[in-house]
Amino acid sequence: MIGTVVWFTGLPASGKSTLAERVRERVGGILLDSDAMREVLEADNYTDRDSFYHRLAALAALLARQGHIVLVAATAPRRKHRDDARVLAPRFVEVYVTTPLVECERRDPKHLYASARAGHAPLFPGIGVPYEPPPAPELTATGGKDDAAVVAIERRVVPEGCPDL
Repeated sequence: MIGTVVWFTGLPASGKSTLAERVRERVGGILLDSDAMREVLEADNYTDRDSFYHRLAALAALLARQGHIVLVAATAPRRKHRDDARVLAPRFVEVYVTTPLVECERRDPKHLYASARAGHAPLFPGIGVPYEPPPAPELTATGGKDDAAVVAIERRVVPEGCPDL
């Protein structure tokens, strides 16, 4: 079985992790959440973004080549980050989690937007550096609680005849 990388992208606090976890509960797979992966891959928050996203994409692709469904919840603010991940993966599904900036700021559990607006995080996506939305994602979700997106992702990643995955 060929694995798949499903990359959830969007602004910080848009619902990427929430949606990825809901998909994982439904179809299984391995969840690589960028917040947890920064520690594992020894990345220094936002300073070495290109290297971090390359290593994250390479790990996801390696697992997918072994037949796993790999769910990556990571902003990856530049299109290049996600385009490079697409090239590495045997199958790739980009899910754009669209949430208005004002809503992301309102529900930001780590207060990162406030920190960025105060000048303490100049490389924060959406404030200090631009977030480049995907021009043609395979799927678009409206926040992390989008039930239709969960079902659509399941249809894309669960092979025909394998409803128990």
